[in-house]
Formats: sequence, structure tokens, C-alpha cells
Amino acid sequence: MGPQGILELSGQPLKIEEIASVAHRKRKVAVAKDAWRKVNASRSIVEGVITSGETTYGINTGFGKLADVRIADEDLKALQHNLVRSHASGVGEALPEPETRAMLLLRANVLAKGHSGVRPVVIETLLSLLNHEIHPVVPSRGSVGASGDLAPLAHLALALMGEGEVFYQGKRTRACCALKEEGISPLALEAKEGLALLNGTQAMAAVGALALDRAQRVTLLFDLAGAMSLEALRGTPTPFDERIHAVRPHSGQVQAAAHLRYLLQDSEIRESHRHNDPRVQDAYCLRCMPQVHGAARGVLAHVREVIETEAGSATDNPLIFLDENGIVSGGTILSGGNFHGAPLALALDYAAIALTDLMSISERRIDRLINPDINEGLPPFLSDTPGVSSGLMIAHVAAAALLNEAKVLAHPASVDSVPTSGGKEDHVSMGMTSALKLRQIVENAERVLAIEMMTAAQGLDYRLPLKPAREVAKAKAVVRNCVPHLKEDRVLSGDIEKLTAEIQSGTFDVWRN
Repeated sequence: MGPQGILELSGQPLKIEEIASVAHRKRKVAVAKDAWRKVNASRSIVEGVITSGETTYGINTGFGKLADVRIADEDLKALQHNLVRSHASGVGEALPEPETRAMLLLRANVLAKGHSGVRPVVIETLLSLLNHEIHPVVPSRGSVGASGDLAPLAHLALALMGEGEVFYQGKRTRACCALKEEGISPLALEAKEGLALLNGTQAMAAVGALALDRAQRVTLLFDLAGAMSLEALRGTPTPFDERIHAVRPHSGQVQAAAHLRYLLQDSEIRESHRHNDPRVQDAYCLRCMPQVHGAARGVLAHVREVIETEAGSATDNPLIFLDENGIVSGGTILSGGNFHGAPLALALDYAAIALTDLMSISERRIDRLINPDINEGLPPFLSDTPGVSSGLMIAHVAAAALLNEAKVLAHPASVDSVPTSGGKEDHVSMGMTSALKLRQIVENAERVLAIEMMTAAQGLDYRLPLKPAREVAKAKAVVRNCVPHLKEDRVLSGDIEKLTAEIQSGTFDVWRN
């Protein structure tokens, strides 16, 4: 960390929280002083290739199927600009500004690692856009995830050149105008720099990182919603006993069980039926929360490791390596495939499956709360006047619809591949699709969580004067501050969206564990 909280880059792995701080809270970013030596040294190797006349892919050749075409020295600058313009073929709605900010951050960090052969001014211009809040308009569709996120990154690079459009001061405007306003000179790309900006996984990593940040919040808060539901249904916390989980010690499961034990302490509702309850066991959606919620924790921990590793990885091609002493004359240029998004695509698909399973078990708890056949004496559909009022019947239907959409989206994008570039790029990751799907699933999960919290709070109202567990009572009070008790039918859409916004803003984060 630099002065006054500035995030300093040297190509290091970046934590999800660091990415989010730049994306959402507009933290300032700079390059660490000791990173410039490798950046300058690798650039010297590129310039040495040009001077020697040696044919090297990415420096003085065409790209993809045209990699065998040698480009004359006088055309190298035009080659880089044409590369960016031709690859800026994205379509669809633009990425939100936080995701674009994360892209700028991640791309600058990768180049600062010193394996890309770009001039320092390329990295400086990326950070100038970021720190001056000039956000390139990046269409969300058009990447197959190898050779990296070509189209999204081309739109990012286009803005550095003063071309294309950006979001600036709340408006969509021409990039050249925004750069001029902030005194930033448009970048004139030189040999290899266009390719270095385009090859990489920073679009899928940016969207995936910010989706994961939200996913981790919602996963832990499903423990809270589940605890509220268990209390409303007069369930037992016995299945969360530490001894049960010690003999199946998956870390996520152990953590979830401990979190549930904490949330369910000091409950009058529990004491009221501890010794006179004819039920032997609760349904799986209550009893198996540590196993299901814990498995999701484990998945997201793995995905977090993948994204944070990727954030500090050199992902363009070719890559430049100095000898162990960093001597320019000992450098080597190697072509490889670090731009392939498979690690991210598979991980993000995994996260999508985990979030969908959490939504599934939550939907079962919502049904159990409103279903008069199984809701332990609560009013049908949690209505004060069943029949006259439908209560929370259709809130459950909304949850079912959100779950259905998530189930469709949870189909992995990474199992598909469409050969591109004349068959040269014959296996691709589809990682950007994985990232965009995950983002939508997380949004659906936030709304299902809101519906369960709202439904459980209504159920707890009917257990009065008995008090729920201390932490459950606090959480219910926060819900009630946002959504009042449903005395008679009203439009519920606003309630659901309001509670969802509170979840997204961090109001319930005190109960994350």
C-alpha cells in the first residue's frame, strides 16, 4: 500500500477486497517504483528485436491465422492501431463502470509485472484513466475467452488511443474529449503494445471478481436467513453440534455450523419445545444447512484463490523473460497460451453452481414457512386473514422463478468451444460468458435471500411473545425497519427490492462470519 491508501502495483496477486476498493470506492492506484526496472528492461528487448530485423510473433508479424505474415518496420505502428480497431467488435450493453474500473486496474497490474514489453507510458495512461474516472465504454458481449478477452480489451485500449467512447462525469462522451479535458495525451501505440493490451483475461476476471465479492456476502447471509427460518419453524439446532462436524471436517461445513450455533444462542422459542416436541428430525433444508452452506463456502474459497492468482499473472503473448540478473541481453521471448481463460471459466462456472444450490435450499425453506401442510402451525401463507389475503404466496412464486432462471444459467459455459480465427484458435474458454452468468445468478440469489428474510420475519411475528435467538432477533429488527409486518395484502415488489438493496449495501454484514 502506498501513501494515503494508494494501491501500488507491481504485478502482484490482488485480493478481492483490493479490486473492489478500486472498482467501487475509487481508490487511487499507482505503480510501485521498483516495478519500472523490469518494465523498461522488457521494452528494451522488444526494441532490440526490431533493430535486429529478427522475425518474432506479436512484434513484427500478423496475428492469429496471419501469424506467418512478416510486417515491414514502417508498418509496425499502423499494425498495432489496426489490431485494436479491428478487434473492437463487442456488442450488447456496456459493462457497468465498477467492472470497467476493475478491468483497467487488472490490465495495468499485469503489464506492471514486466513480461509484456510495453513502454511505461502505456501503464501510466491506463492508470490516468482510472484515477481521473474516465471509464471506457466496453460492450459486454463478444469475448470467447481466448486469446483472452480480445473484444472487451480492445474497447478498453481504444479509449487509451483517444478513440471510441467513455463514461465521464456522468455522461457518455467521445474518449478524445474526456482525455483532453483531463490533460491526458492519447496513446500512440508502438510495436507489440496493441497485442499486449488485448491478450489477457481481464474482462472475465473483473466481472468475476466483483460477482464473487457479492457472492461471498450472500453465501454467509444465507446462514442468517436459515437461522431465522429455523426459529420461525420451531426447528432444532442439534444438527449443528460441533461434534457432528468434527467427524466430517470440511472447513466450510465446520465454519457454517459454528456460525449457525452463534446465531441461534439464547432462544426462548427453542426452550419452549426442547422437552415436549414429538418431532424426531427436521427437514433437510433446515438440518443440512452446514453441509450445503458449507460446501458453497468451500467452492467460493477456491474461486477466490483462482481469481486472486489470475490478478497477478502475465496473460498476454508472447511473454518476455529476463535472465535471473535482469540483464537485457539475456532476455528471451516465448510464445505460449497464458491468455486462455480456462482456469477462470471453470472456476466461475463452479461458483454459479454453488450459488444456485444455495438458492435451491433457501426456496425449500420459504415453501416450508408458507405451506400450511408443513409450516408447524403458522397461518397459511403467513397471512393474518387467510383467504381474504394471499399473504406471501406469490413472494414464494417469485423465488421459484428466480431459482429457475439460475438453474438454466448454471449450465457451464466452459464445456463449450467454438473454433475461431480460421481454426488457429481452435479451443476457447467462453470464460466471459461464465462471468456474466455468475453476475446474474448472484443478483437472483440476493433477491431470494431477501424473500427468505422477509418470510422468516413474518413467521417469527407469529411466535410472539416468545423471543427468538438474540442475533436472530436483531436481524429481524433490521428487516422490520425496512419492511413492516404484512397485515393485509399489499404490493410486495417494492419490499423485496428494498430489502435486496439493504443486503447489497452491507446493512446485514455484521452477521457475516
